[in-house]
Amino acid sequence: MSAMAQGLFCTLLIGTILNTLGTQFKIGFLTETIVTIASTPYTIGGLAQAMVGPAMAVAIGYALKAPAMVLLTLVPVGFATNAMGGAGGAFAVYVVSILAAETGKAVSKETKVDILVTPIITLLAGLGFAALVAAPIGAGASWIGNVIMWATEQHPFIMGMLVSAIVGICLTLPISSAAICAGLGLTGLAGGAAVAGCCAQMVGFAVMSFRENRWAGIISQGLGTSMLQMANIIRNPRIWAVPIIISLITGPIATCVFKMEMNGAAVNSGMGTCGLCGPIGVWTGWTQPSAFDWFGLALISVVIPAVLAAVLGLLFRKAGWIREGDLKL
Repeated sequence: MSAMAQGLFCTLLIGTILNTLGTQFKIGFLTETIVTIASTPYTIGGLAQAMVGPAMAVAIGYALKAPAMVLLTLVPVGFATNAMGGAGGAFAVYVVSILAAETGKAVSKETKVDILVTPIITLLAGLGFAALVAAPIGAGASWIGNVIMWATEQHPFIMGMLVSAIVGICLTLPISSAAICAGLGLTGLAGGAAVAGCCAQMVGFAVMSFRENRWAGIISQGLGTSMLQMANIIRNPRIWAVPIIISLITGPIATCVFKMEMNGAAVNSGMGTCGLCGPIGVWTGWTQPSAFDWFGLALISVVIPAVLAAVLGLLFRKAGWIREGDLKL
């Protein structure tokens, strides 16, 4: 899933960021059409977004150590699967790419005409799997995402807490919150809660561990990932309580007070402050943002998590639940 998230990041997410910057700051070369394919015009960012299926498939194949012939054949497999999967295409690509890569690996270098057999088998197997499962997986993932977003609209306080805490936990675990949010198509109010939870984890750990990791820790965790603390969490699970508590607080504030929504690609919802992708995704859909909007985004993304992490971290240290060196990277 981490590989899948890398594929998402380098195409869909980067494309969204470039389109947002071009639109918001009126940057000509980012908003002009660079190529037209089948009557569809593409900007630089739009072209990057269109390649999300192939990028995810190749990234997954690379993580599975697929041979070159298999890896390159996953390009059309990923493109087709993402299209067949519709709104939930990310999860469809995840499943089909694994099946196609393993099938290709099984026949690779087994014949004297490997240059023909391996890509043909990989392509046919991949497209066959896609025809069977892509649409159902995509529809199922999309339905779950829609239910979560609907429930958040109906019960913003409870769902704000749940979505914020769960997605935040997924961000710190060695799985990919970005891939999960992308697969579920998590945007809108639920996406805003997810951003709050991810920011709580990243900023929370960065500030709470400042005593041990100083400014390098602020950058690596605050702009990188809180997953760096996973080994420390295994040694002392109590250190995880602080960012989880913060996410339970900031989630409903985001949904009930500031009505913060994810307006960009769903993958942004699971990115938090990693490259500031979460806040950029929220900012994407703003046309005439008010001071209240900016104030809320700053509070949810950075200020509240930082303040609460400093206070709760100190209390946990005084109580002996966090010992010196427990948060050292």
